[in-house]
Amino acid sequence: MKIIKVKNQIEGAQIGFDMFKQALENDAKVFGLATGSTPIKLYEVLRNSDLDFSNSISINLDEYLGLSGDDPQSYRYFMTQQLFNQKPFQHSYVPDGVKTDTALAAKEYDQIIDKHPIDLQLLGIGRNGHIGFNEPGTSFESKTHVVDLQPSTIEANARFFEKPEDVPTQAISMGIASVMSAKHILLMAYGESKAEAISKMINGPVTEEMPASILQKHNSVTIIVDEAAANKLN
Repeated sequence: MKIIKVKNQIEGAQIGFDMFKQALENDAKVFGLATGSTPIKLYEVLRNSDLDFSNSISINLDEYLGLSGDDPQSYRYFMTQQLFNQKPFQHSYVPDGVKTDTALAAKEYDQIIDKHPIDLQLLGIGRNGHIGFNEPGTSFESKTHVVDLQPSTIEANARFFEKPEDVPTQAISMGIASVMSAKHILLMAYGESKAEAISKMINGPVTEEMPASILQKHNSVTIIVDEAAANKLN
């Protein structure tokens, strides 16, 4: 793991941008993307850059179950507003949150990933160590699947919804094995609330109770953290 400590999200976003730029220069074609507050500054830098993704493919990690892509709280909508409107890709894949047959939706998403191997995968990390929506206890061998979100995850996402009862309790997520299949992984984390998870991810045992710990087994991982998120590292 390569660990880069930064002062703030602005500095982190610039380093992340440099990685995306280098990936494009090295003929990367497929980018795995993440949602949430962590990548917002990075997406802002990408939006305002001269990078061209029109010949690239994006594959998002996850989507809330029950939300269509035009729902303002859906991750498809988030990506459209934060990146795709100004930086369109040749094709952008996001899991289908409204397909009745969720098993089929998961299988079809795995087929997309198999057809388009991910060159650079962007990740955040949850306070409980989840990556994508792969909560503690998720098998390291998992592919795309439906997830029951843990209370801590629901609570963390509640700030994006008008009422707590509006927060979805399930999602469809790329699996841990799918994440690990990416050639390169970039994980970004900011703030004191992520410090415990970052410490366990890097220094703790590799265990399914800390999903992000599996990244210790990947041969090309870059971690960008600010001082608050890094304050429990040795």
